[in-house]
Amino acid sequence: MKVSRTSRLNGEYQKEISEIIRLGKDKMVGLGGLISVTEVDVAPDLKTAIVYVSIYGKNEEESKTSFKALQENAGYIRHRLSQVMRMRTVPALTFRMDGSMVYGAKMDELFKKIHKDTDEE
Repeated sequence: MKVSRTSRLNGEYQKEISEIIRLGKDKMVGLGGLISVTEVDVAPDLKTAIVYVSIYGKNEEESKTSFKALQENAGYIRHRLSQVMRMRTVPALTFRMDGSMVYGAKMDELFKKIHKDTDEE
C-alpha cells in the first residue's frame, strides 16, 4: 500500500506541532488545559496547513482563551516548526477547533445514564 507524501507530512506535522505546544506552554501566554492536536491537513502545494485542535479546559472560558492564544502564537509555532522540519517551506498554520473530545464526553455521559436507567428497571 502506497502512502502519499502529504499524508506522511500530515502525521509528521501533527506530531511536531503537538510537541512544540507541549514544550512551549510556558512561552505562550494564555495556554491552559489539555490541548490535543487531533489532525493536520497540509495543502498539496505545502503553503498552508489547517491544524485541528481539541482543548479540554476547566471551563468553557479557559478553552476559548487557550484557542485564542494558539491563534496568536501561530507564527511562533511555525518558526519553531521550521527549525525542526528540514523542508524548503513551512506552511502557514490555521487553527480550528475540533469538538470531538467534548462530543465524546457528552456521548459517554448519555450512555452511562441509559445504562443506569436500564439497571434500575
